[in-house]
Amino acid sequence: MTNLFTVRVLAGAALVLLTTQCATTVEKDSPDSRRVVASAVPATTPAAPAAATPAPAPGAPADAGAVASAAPAAPAPVEPAARKTNADYKAEIRTADAMLKSAPRNADALLVRAKAKSHLKDYKEAIVDYNTLLRIKPTNAEAYYNRGLTRLKLKEYTPAISDFSKALKYNPTDKEALFGRGAAKMQLFNFGSAIPDFTKAIALDANYADAYEYRGICYSSINKPKEAKLDLEKATTLNPEAAKSLRRYTGNE
Repeated sequence: MTNLFTVRVLAGAALVLLTTQCATTVEKDSPDSRRVVASAVPATTPAAPAAATPAPAPGAPADAGAVASAAPAAPAPVEPAARKTNADYKAEIRTADAMLKSAPRNADALLVRAKAKSHLKDYKEAIVDYNTLLRIKPTNAEAYYNRGLTRLKLKEYTPAISDFSKALKYNPTDKEALFGRGAAKMQLFNFGSAIPDFTKAIALDANYADAYEYRGICYSSINKPKEAKLDLEKATTLNPEAAKSLRRYTGNE
């Protein structure tokens, strides 16, 4: 069985990937374009369940400082051909501000402004806009999903789990919300509870490399090496970058 230190390292890894590699996590501009990236998963994990030295989970090193460096590379983010700049996001905020002056309850403008603020790392102000939007449209799955991502960046894992759960209530087939919820659970060391979320995401997309990788890391953390190996091998066939986790979590490093 993995010792307490190892488990903590694994959980820490889940955090780094989910919050540090946000490049892989794309806040969707539309429900169909969303993709939770490996950025939402821990970047610190021990080498393998049997190893005493921690290895990064979606990235975790032997010590807290080494965590981020050991994290596996996150898959390329799914974004529009023309990547937006900070200037673009600031322009979106100005446009939304103008619209909201005349129509304070314009949910679309609130969503655009909230996402732009989040991209600019103004997370707390983004949360304020998401809160206002959800008071106006309490069944908006996209707003819950994006607020969940923002809360992950703020390391508010329990509220993030709640948001992803609400997003799934109104959009049950949102594989990214399932992945985000699983990643948030990893941050809280709830590896066993995260596994069903990744499993459901895989059921919706049999080629979801990140879900296989993170589920494999969860299996490794709860001392299920066979299941971990199978998942990490599958993740590697879908995304060669997952080979880092395969070597680390199956003790072949």
